[in-house]
Amino acid sequence: MADRITKEQRRKNMAAIRSVSKLETQFSKALWKKGIRYRRNVRKLFGSPDISIEKYKVVIFIDSCFWHKCPLHFTRPKSNQEFWDKKISRNVERDKEVTNYYEENDWNIIRFWEHEVRKDFEATVSKAVEFINNARIQKSNNRPFNKG
Repeated sequence: MADRITKEQRRKNMAAIRSVSKLETQFSKALWKKGIRYRRNVRKLFGSPDISIEKYKVVIFIDSCFWHKCPLHFTRPKSNQEFWDKKISRNVERDKEVTNYYEENDWNIIRFWEHEVRKDFEATVSKAVEFINNARIQKSNNRPFNKG
């Protein structure tokens, strides 16, 4: 099926898509208010995690239902299906690679679906804070004893 809009309009639409969503911004600000200090979209880390705390080896991803093929909410585009199938499949494949990388390198990784965050914002923020605090405790328990 042919694209219904012009190439110029498609280019404008795609250019308007940002790598950092408003939802990620709200989520990270909520973490900051709870005293969690982090970095966002650190490119030197594999997969550029949405939120990262290198000190505790924590990475957090908030996956969009469309771009990461949510099993509940993903809707396949009707036009240019071959392109979109390939693009979305590669995103899903990359998500698995990123998750495996962090698990194999003993990082603490958590992924939230966009719909989870939207449905119960406070609960997902609390879950993230608890996850980070557990990583902090784990890190402090693994430190060698220093008599000072």
